[in-house]
Amino acid sequence: MAPKVLISDKLSDAAVQIFKDRGIDVDFQPDLGKDKDKLLEVIGNYDGLAIRSATKATEKIIAAATNLKVIGRAGIGVDNVDIPAASKKGIIVMNTPFGNSITTAEHAISLMMAVARQIPEANASTHAGKWEKSRFMGVELTGKTLGVIGAGNIGSIVIDRALGLRMKVVAYDPFLSEDRATEIGVEKVELDDLLVRADFITMHVPLTEQTKNILSRENIAKLKKGVRIINCARGGLVDEEALADALKAGHVAGAAFDVFAVEPATDSPLFNLPNVVVTPHLGAATTEAQENVALQVAEQMSDYLLTGAVTNALNMPSVTAEEAKIMGPWIALSGHLGNFIGQMTDDPIVAINILFDGEASEMNLKALTASTVAGIMKATNPDVNMVSAPVMAKERGVKISTTKQDQSGTFDGYIKVTVVTQSRERSIAGTVFSDGKPRFIQIKGINIDAEIGAHMAYTTNNDTPGIIGLLGTILGNNDVNIANFTLGRAEAKAEAIALLYLDEPLPEAAISELKATGKFKQVKPLRFDI
Repeated sequence: MAPKVLISDKLSDAAVQIFKDRGIDVDFQPDLGKDKDKLLEVIGNYDGLAIRSATKATEKIIAAATNLKVIGRAGIGVDNVDIPAASKKGIIVMNTPFGNSITTAEHAISLMMAVARQIPEANASTHAGKWEKSRFMGVELTGKTLGVIGAGNIGSIVIDRALGLRMKVVAYDPFLSEDRATEIGVEKVELDDLLVRADFITMHVPLTEQTKNILSRENIAKLKKGVRIINCARGGLVDEEALADALKAGHVAGAAFDVFAVEPATDSPLFNLPNVVVTPHLGAATTEAQENVALQVAEQMSDYLLTGAVTNALNMPSVTAEEAKIMGPWIALSGHLGNFIGQMTDDPIVAINILFDGEASEMNLKALTASTVAGIMKATNPDVNMVSAPVMAKERGVKISTTKQDQSGTFDGYIKVTVVTQSRERSIAGTVFSDGKPRFIQIKGINIDAEIGAHMAYTTNNDTPGIIGLLGTILGNNDVNIANFTLGRAEAKAEAIALLYLDEPLPEAAISELKATGKFKQVKPLRFDI
């Protein structure tokens, strides 16, 4: 029997035809997604669900989806899908992360031009019968410096277009290597350097703890007088109130925003300010982009339902069903190893080297490598997955190498990950015990045996008496319970490390108190998806 797919949102006729041409029994009901009760009633009849943003694949809907194998989102955002619930039921969730890139980049360039020449205000004035030629004095883009925050897929397209406009371009991106910067023709700089040099700033990064309010009130104060700011990426990257104050004071000459901290944005500090251009999240709103993501999701879902091939999955490695049974714990381990290094590394990454020993070397190394790279990049991009992570790393010029070797020690197999930056190397190794649980077994060449938990803390110190008691006392005073405590050192009186498995996140107060003792070189809270 042919697989059956429900399209519950508006997808193009061409996407519907792809399903039909591939032999899929497709049911096109573009308004069904708005009727959650009806969707709940019929979802159990389908193997696949193709959606945009109107359909909400909630835990309740997924629970009723007794035959569902895949949910395909035509677009990048999957806030309308309960991914943990889908994963628990074995339903693959896939998106189309690169279908909107050109459209979003072009919108950023369009807004930059609009704010440079005050086009919306001039348009409104002229429509009103005024002829205020002297009022709308603009600036040229040629010769100006564009600061690009985030030089990934969309950011690199913006860079290419800006260079075509004869702009000077500087970019800040922790994952951008010097080689990649040279390749795309951009000068790689630190954030503070970008802030003081740029005449225009455009952002192309996801919203994470690291990027939230990246243009804070403090950073806005550092900006070059007369700068113009464009945001087509995510709301929350800019302190909107601080920007509004800077615009009113004349420090910032203009702004153009397609995204806002709260959406739908019916009110914002930026509204009704002169030389502020605003649009209602139109970055992906072109006929071509909507068509591209629809066609991509139809192809991806058809491939999976007919051949088992997995593309752009957010919750499943690209491995066969047989491999997954054996590799599950190793996939988890590789992700944890990458996540550890990603959270510990602030400098731009030049290379990622992965060693597979013994049993690990005989597995699907492509999947393990992708899981490792995704773990590293999740620290700055939580939307990354095992399919998109290697692509994103390549875009940033990060070199990825793998090595296989026969069993070389006491473990049946292990994985060692080494990240290279321009100033240092950092490494961690782990294995899977017979109970199927991943463990960290080495950090910076120091042997340990550490269980992995959702909340952890990593410290380094000189190997002196009293450190264990000091850690326990300070964490106890801050109501932090230690579930597991692992210590390691290369030799007596040398550098020592501690890795703590905690019941709750390490609070800022505890971090400050530990640092204030002067005993710890480093105190780092860590978070793992367990």
